[in-house]
Amino acid sequence: YSQFFPQGDASTYAHFLFDAFDADRNGALCFQDFVIGLSVLLRGTVHQKLKWAFNLYDINKDGYITKEEMLEIMKSIYDMMGRCTHPTLRDSAPAEHVELFFQKMDRNGDGVVTFEEFLETCQKDEDIMSSMQIFENAI
Repeated sequence: YSQFFPQGDASTYAHFLFDAFDADRNGALCFQDFVIGLSVLLRGTVHQKLKWAFNLYDINKDGYITKEEMLEIMKSIYDMMGRCTHPTLRDSAPAEHVELFFQKMDRNGDGVVTFEEFLETCQKDEDIMSSMQIFENAI
């Protein structure tokens, strides 16, 4: 894995994406892993797409998204975007994004987001639901 994604810049986010595609969690992507992941993203139901997205954020795959996990993902995304944005993003931007995410998603206020909370909130959000349709006519 490290031979393909050297440390720094986009490599952290690439690592998270790799883990999301690595369905059997064996540390390698076979053709089947890739095809299944792509199939879900392109042709899956809304439920399947949201499950895939949830799995991306649930780094340790325990069924919960914690603030720490979400912050790791957000930092990796902001690190990728940081040099390309104008004005430059504040260092506090990832943490602020996480707080907004949890205000919206953590419906029972217990400090973690379950798939049920994630699914329910996403299905009620028109912007998220319209983004689920982006690739439907791609292939």
